[in-house]
Amino acid sequence: MRDDTEDPNYLMANERMNLMNMAKLSIKGLIESALNLGRTLDSDYAPLQQFFVVMEHCLKHGLKAKKTFLGQNKSFWGPLELVEKLVPEAAEITASVKDLPGLKTPVGRGRAWLRLALMQKKLSEYMKALINKKELLSEFYEPNALMMEEEGAIIAGLLVGLNVIDANFCMKGEDLDSQVGVIDFSMYLKDGNSSKGTEGATVNNLQGKVDALEKSNTKLTGELAVANNRIITLQEEMERVKEESSYILESNRKGPKQDRTAEGQALSEARKHLKEETQLRLDVEKELEMQISMRQEMELAMKMLEKDVCEKQDALVSLRQQLDDLRALKHELAFKLQSSDLGVKQKSELNSRLEEKTNQMAATIKQLEQRLRQAERSRQSAELDNRLFKQDFGDKINSLQLEVEELTRQRNQLELELKQEKERRLQDDRSIPGRGSQKPESKMDGKHKMQEENVKLKKPLEESHRLQPHPTDEQDQLLLSERPQVCQLCQEDGSLTKNVCKNCRGTFCDACSTNELPLPSSIKPERVCNPCHKHLMKQYSTSPS
Repeated sequence: MRDDTEDPNYLMANERMNLMNMAKLSIKGLIESALNLGRTLDSDYAPLQQFFVVMEHCLKHGLKAKKTFLGQNKSFWGPLELVEKLVPEAAEITASVKDLPGLKTPVGRGRAWLRLALMQKKLSEYMKALINKKELLSEFYEPNALMMEEEGAIIAGLLVGLNVIDANFCMKGEDLDSQVGVIDFSMYLKDGNSSKGTEGATVNNLQGKVDALEKSNTKLTGELAVANNRIITLQEEMERVKEESSYILESNRKGPKQDRTAEGQALSEARKHLKEETQLRLDVEKELEMQISMRQEMELAMKMLEKDVCEKQDALVSLRQQLDDLRALKHELAFKLQSSDLGVKQKSELNSRLEEKTNQMAATIKQLEQRLRQAERSRQSAELDNRLFKQDFGDKINSLQLEVEELTRQRNQLELELKQEKERRLQDDRSIPGRGSQKPESKMDGKHKMQEENVKLKKPLEESHRLQPHPTDEQDQLLLSERPQVCQLCQEDGSLTKNVCKNCRGTFCDACSTNELPLPSSIKPERVCNPCHKHLMKQYSTSPS
């Protein structure tokens, strides 16, 4: 049966696992160190250089060798060049790599492509797109290569964490072409030991270990000196034995056989003893070299730990500053919260006041609506009363109007006769002397007669004017022009202004028509005489609401 360790598939699987673990360590260490560093990374940053070396080994794993006229060539630039076909954004990187001066080898182009993709923060996206197209990768990789198996997808997923890193590279084609990609395992072993020992390790413990290593180193140095002295003595004895053996050989040629055998045994024992001492010296030298390397590693770890402590102290100072800022921000937010609570309280009080005013306005509007409905009902009842009044007194009004017209005609006729009588008397007085003493008395008698006739005519006129409907303003002006300019109530004709009552249509002075009332025929208050005002007020007070 063949051993499994000699199976190529087993060896490839083991290599894939080791590369995946190295990729995990390098990515984790790069992220942690970059976050602690707190600045943009450049090409000289050691964890970043080791990350690119690990990625280069991952991309080279299982790569098919292409035969050229110069020999076989293994380059990972070919599969990386395919990314621009899968992701259009990668075309810019590929063009930049091709235009980069000084690049002469495909390996240098691949290294430049990895650095540009990391600066663009698209390395994880590009690797995922490439791994998902295994039919294209089969042209460049073996079936059991890392890029063709599950480990490649895991590494592509781990690359997402690098998007938090800001990097800026100054790339030179000569450096990328001639760079030697060797993984520094001591960095990751140190990280592993420190990650396991960070729980209980302190600076004092490391100092104690360094002191112990120095003591063991001095002890081993002394032992090495003793071993060197013994080796020198053994070499001297060996030279002496060689001389004795040469002498014995010469004497043996002349002497008996028994002496030869005894000297041969002594010579073999001396050689055996010399071999053991030589092996012991080699072991001591090897152990000494191991102790020296361990001491150097401990010193390096001590320096790294001191640097880490300084960085942690700086981070602690920055965290304290951030804590102070957060406290100040907390106080500011608390003050703003109190002010906002006060504003909310004021707004709630204002809202309650507005609600009260709204309720009051709603109640007022409701009362106004009720009053409006009452006014509407009173208007309808007034219109109904007016309609009934017109129906009841229409005939009487017509007959009274006819009577008024007849009386007016009679009055005009009497006034004409009176005027003719005055002219006739005036002519008689002028023709007959001696009657001048009787003239004032006759004038007074005539005036008394006219006033009596006016009083007789005023009563039916007032009754008819109260019952008749309202004429227009033009009719009022016409009545003012036709009627005598004498107040029907006080019989004064010397006043300057005469008004027409809108209810009875009579002519009155300002003193006898000072009141205004709304009438059924008009919405606005109209001027009425004092008797009509009393009559209408009595009528409005007794009418149903």
